[in-house]
Amino acid sequence: MSTIAIDYGTTADGHLAARIGDMGYIAMPARGGFRLASGWRLSRPICEWNENDVFGSEGIVTDDAAFRARVEAIAVHLRQREALARKETRMPVSTPWGMSQGATIYADGVVFHSTASHGGFKLDRARNAGLPPALRIRGGWYEEDGDWARVAIGYPDLFTDREKELADRALRDWAPDAWEVVHGRPLSPEESFTRDRQRFEREHAHDWVVISAVRSDRHPECVEAIATPGGRRDHAATRCYLVPAEEYAAGRHGFVIDPERHVRAPTN
Repeated sequence: MSTIAIDYGTTADGHLAARIGDMGYIAMPARGGFRLASGWRLSRPICEWNENDVFGSEGIVTDDAAFRARVEAIAVHLRQREALARKETRMPVSTPWGMSQGATIYADGVVFHSTASHGGFKLDRARNAGLPPALRIRGGWYEEDGDWARVAIGYPDLFTDREKELADRALRDWAPDAWEVVHGRPLSPEESFTRDRQRFEREHAHDWVVISAVRSDRHPECVEAIATPGGRRDHAATRCYLVPAEEYAAGRHGFVIDPERHVRAPTN
């Protein structure tokens, strides 16, 4: 039986909080609701906690109910991870990111290595060959920022539901070609950051898109925005436009200049 339970309470600052094992979570007021702030090894009673006890962030939740739902989801993840019985060990292995300082064995042939600066999975020859070709990386090393998702999608029984959801999102956003081959269908721009970026680039290939912007010294109410066709940084043509500061926002993929409204900045 799992030993992971949830305790709720109120901090010394009057914020809703929860403890899961040795992790603590506080609903800190933030724009749009509450920031799910996290801390480690909080052994004191919840009523003695304060904002100085938390340093991490698990994102924004809208209200108390959403905070409790997120905490419940974290608890499910931790219980599932406990049930997977991963083993912590040390292996004197050289990785692409330096010498391994700690290893987690997920299963035979599937090991996660941590180093001083980075980390990732190493799949042995058989495990690597067992991945669908669209997910496979030659050599069997899968770094922790993005490529780990290929391992989670290829061997879902070794991961929690939360980890699989994160892996699916990562693959959709950053390796959509692989996701589409595995699932046998194309992704729409609404389903993938990369596909949305590609749509933006197609639609604005001939528009002036800002690549850098600074507050104007000569026109304090504006930003001076440097733009190139399609926002391509390797393009030789550049223009500087004045954009009202209250209007300028970089956006998801870039700010598009409207030549009929945004004036060219003086050259001298």
